[in-house]
Amino acid sequence: MRQAETRDAFEARLRAIGAERYHDKHPFHALLHLGGCTQDQVRAWVLNRYCYQEAIPRKDAAFISRVEDPALRRAWRSRIEDHDGSAEHEGGIARWLRLAEAVGLDPDYVASKRGALPATRFAVEAYVRFVREMPLLDAVASSLTELFAPKIHKDRIAGLLAHYDFANEASLAYFQRRLSEAPRDVAFGLAFVLDHADTLEKQDAAAAALTFKTDVLWAQLDALHSAYVEPGRVPPGAWQPGEGMLA
Repeated sequence: MRQAETRDAFEARLRAIGAERYHDKHPFHALLHLGGCTQDQVRAWVLNRYCYQEAIPRKDAAFISRVEDPALRRAWRSRIEDHDGSAEHEGGIARWLRLAEAVGLDPDYVASKRGALPATRFAVEAYVRFVREMPLLDAVASSLTELFAPKIHKDRIAGLLAHYDFANEASLAYFQRRLSEAPRDVAFGLAFVLDHADTLEKQDAAAAALTFKTDVLWAQLDALHSAYVEPGRVPPGAWQPGEGMLA
């Protein structure tokens, strides 16, 4: 019988999933970060990515609702405030809508999600459902794509500032803030997974959960690339250039 991996070997296995499958390798991100996107392609990305941003605190609330350990609930709930904000501090969702405004989209239109691609909505809701229904270990493991996020945020900030007129400190505040938030979150999540995946079966399940999450992120970019980089493939009801713009 196969034995459970050592802590170091299991962490290396998780990191290898990101090295192979994280969405920083998707061609749309190369196009975006190198300045190859049109204004409308950037708008399509901002609009569709909002669906994912808006879902993050919902999936975290779903997770917390299942947790009986008060210490785990306390540790996790900062993630909700990071995105929803508080009376004193702006959250990630508000920062994303500021980016939407900077690229010329009406924030109310973006927040309505009316123009989102069907595949975007399906992928995002599959992630929320996964966290709501799967074992807690799997749910936490699915969040470990944050291991790989700081690099893509740094590349994105540099690329957008270099190539797009809308990019400035205010419009890119979401990504700048995640450079400090994501490492904190992932340190907790990684330690939780390494501590609780104490059998090979649990390690396999956690690795599968992380793989599932990379698929969720990749599927969103596949849909975006198909609809807006390859002309003529925008699904009925999805955003068309010129819609939802600021007056």
